[in-house]
Amino acid sequence: MPFRRTLFAAAAIAATSCAIAAHAGTVIENANGYTLNANNQLVRFTALAFDDKGRIVAVGSAREVARKAMGYTRIDLHGKTVLPGLIDAHGHVFGLGSIATSAELYSSTSLQGALDAIGKFAQANPGRAWVVGNGWNQEIWKLGRFPTAAELDAVVADRPAVMHRVDGHAMWVNSKALQLAGIGKDTKDPAGGKIDRDANGNATGLLVDNAMEFIDKVMPPPTEAEARGMLDGALKALSSVGLTSVHDAGIDAKSDRLFRDYADHGKLTTRVYAMIMDTGADFDQLSKNGPLKSYANDLYALSAVKLVSDGALGSRGAALIEPYSDDPHTRGLLFYTDGDVQQKIAKAAKAGYQVNVHAIGDAGNKQVLDGFAKLGAQPEMRHRMEHAQVVQLKDIPRFRQLGIVPSMQPTHATSDQNMAEQRVGHERIKGAYAWRTFLKQGSRIACGSDFPIESPNPFQGIHAAVTRQDMSNFPAGGWYREQAMTLQEAFRCFTIDAAWAAHQEKAIGSLETGKWADFVVTDRDLFTVPAAEIGKIGVLETWVSGKQVYKK
Repeated sequence: MPFRRTLFAAAAIAATSCAIAAHAGTVIENANGYTLNANNQLVRFTALAFDDKGRIVAVGSAREVARKAMGYTRIDLHGKTVLPGLIDAHGHVFGLGSIATSAELYSSTSLQGALDAIGKFAQANPGRAWVVGNGWNQEIWKLGRFPTAAELDAVVADRPAVMHRVDGHAMWVNSKALQLAGIGKDTKDPAGGKIDRDANGNATGLLVDNAMEFIDKVMPPPTEAEARGMLDGALKALSSVGLTSVHDAGIDAKSDRLFRDYADHGKLTTRVYAMIMDTGADFDQLSKNGPLKSYANDLYALSAVKLVSDGALGSRGAALIEPYSDDPHTRGLLFYTDGDVQQKIAKAAKAGYQVNVHAIGDAGNKQVLDGFAKLGAQPEMRHRMEHAQVVQLKDIPRFRQLGIVPSMQPTHATSDQNMAEQRVGHERIKGAYAWRTFLKQGSRIACGSDFPIESPNPFQGIHAAVTRQDMSNFPAGGWYREQAMTLQEAFRCFTIDAAWAAHQEKAIGSLETGKWADFVVTDRDLFTVPAAEIGKIGVLETWVSGKQVYKK
């Protein structure tokens, strides 16, 4: 289920106005606790103690913990469930924060419904120079085509309007935006991008992948105050769903400065493992001193690079080896040549950075695997394939051979079930969203959501991983249920395996002595609730480094 703006409102009301610090040491007792141990075995506990620095000193039975926590403040949970803090291995923090200040189109079920929402937002915000929206999906609208600039002009004609597709890989813009960007009949498609055109060669208002850069160049970036507001909203939302750490998939130098500032001033209430976007100017600037593996007591890290190989299935930008099954005239878009991809991977790896590459189509995945093969296996670096969404069956073993970590998003499968098989056909779908196939060969999957494309709620991700169903528990029996995870596997991929994929398994990901006291208190027991209800589990409290950062 896509992220909803209402989560921001709920988080803003329910979140504590400031973090509550634990003094001298704290014992959480009478807990219904679960964690994974060093052998990835699920273990139970009733008490957890951590010192005034937020490090765990004991976990186990009340008697075992009491011996090591004399004089500590005690908090009685009265049997409530405690889990390690959940980790999202792929999201976009500032993107999540921007949703509260844009037209919300995730819930629109028709073109007209989206236009009504855009029109109301524009009328309510007359001072905005650009009207921006997020979350439209023509597949849900059953439109059979993409929306047009002319349709958007009907509700916003006086200023540029830009509506981001749900997958973030396409823009729907109005005529004013096309004009300001200088996009006309003679404008050529950029490498790795597409300007959709009508029969006369005129731009229709749909810009796919790298063609979106025409708009990015003329659209003013957020001000410092706006960026801080986005970050504040995102952090509140993340804490409210139990995320104590997230991997931010693609940041620039400005974002890096804000993250460090928030960490310095005790405002970074969710840990951030950031990836520098590409190997251009920002990378050259940020990598001068090498990878930043830990900052401010593991609140922040900048030791990875995010590259992008192709687009997304919904906008037919994902690069396929053979044509799309529902559009035989296209194979999608590779953003770079094979040589360019190899050069980017080598540049980042040579500088000591983990390399994490977005690849959705089977051609995109193959290109990146070939690039890593050219580099040579570096299993100790834990390089990652972000999404690994549609992969040739013969390419899946190469992940294991090259030591590449599949970083996957369970709710993408349940959201894409309405069009994925139409896009790739019955044979290629066998290597799509293939979690069981990866697990069976010994790959460790790092799970995330790709928020704000999907909800950041990790319990919805666990639900999708276990049931292969959406939040309405559709379809009955699950979509390609044979690829589902067990509950413990899903729990692992949102905790210790996500931490491992960031080289942070010694600090977070489980509740063990010496690690940070990152945990959540929930209103229901993840391991006894019916599978159909996992996504409805609510978070009562979220703690990071022994400090309460959220309380419902």
